[in-house]
Amino acid sequence: MACACPKHARSSVASSPVAVAFEEVTVVLGGVHVLDGVTASVPAGGSTAIVGPNGAGKTTLLLALLGQVRHRGHIRVSGTADGRRPRIGYVPQRLAFDRGLPMTVSEFMVMGWQRLPLWFGQRREAAVRARELLAEVQAEALCGRRLGALSGGELQRVLLALALGQTPDLLVMDEPAAGVDFHGELVFCEILERQRRQRGFTQLMVSHDLATVTHHATHVICLNRRVAAEGPPREVLTTENLTAVFGLHMGLVDRRAMPDGKTQCSSSCCTGKPDA
Repeated sequence: MACACPKHARSSVASSPVAVAFEEVTVVLGGVHVLDGVTASVPAGGSTAIVGPNGAGKTTLLLALLGQVRHRGHIRVSGTADGRRPRIGYVPQRLAFDRGLPMTVSEFMVMGWQRLPLWFGQRREAAVRARELLAEVQAEALCGRRLGALSGGELQRVLLALALGQTPDLLVMDEPAAGVDFHGELVFCEILERQRRQRGFTQLMVSHDLATVTHHATHVICLNRRVAAEGPPREVLTTENLTAVFGLHMGLVDRRAMPDGKTQCSSSCCTGKPDA
């Protein structure tokens, strides 16, 4: 049940180092091919976006990468320059928890770092680390707030801080700006760009927002159970490819906003310059 894509839809992928390689990845759930022979690459050091309609298998591909669903085929994650296994940070689309839970953001952050049960208090070094990570995502003021009282955007920043605490080589995100208002989305994207440049990790995200993708992605994978096209945004986000993946009513994207092969965001939220 793959999408009907043009024969020439797949763009050539630049010969840059590859952080993740998907090779003929197939996932069958309940007898349905959620993913069907997916082959694609995630260039190292860039921001790769996976785009496609609902039910295209985008989240399933991330879960296969994280080892959460069984799959056929191969997923290869490249090692680091110093020969160690890469660390992977993950920011889910949503976090299911009891919002009445009497737990602060700081307690939530340190819960996985200290052996001492929380009812004995937080170890000073763990609490300091939590505050420093929250400051990196402009959320230090949330330290003492109750976790269940956070807005969607605030919670996403906390989850991002938690993922950054793993010092990831690969940061995987599922709809990171979902439920975030326009201003919050700009701030979140700016934070991500700054962290990626400073820390040097590879970013892989699922997104429905083509405006965000055109500004922030340096590599795009168009997915509808199998790959329709992949490559730089200017080559991939064409009317032909978007129609093949999303259907006839998919709106056009602003090609002037695309990074044009750059490895950083071209939007005003990160450059400080007004959009044309």
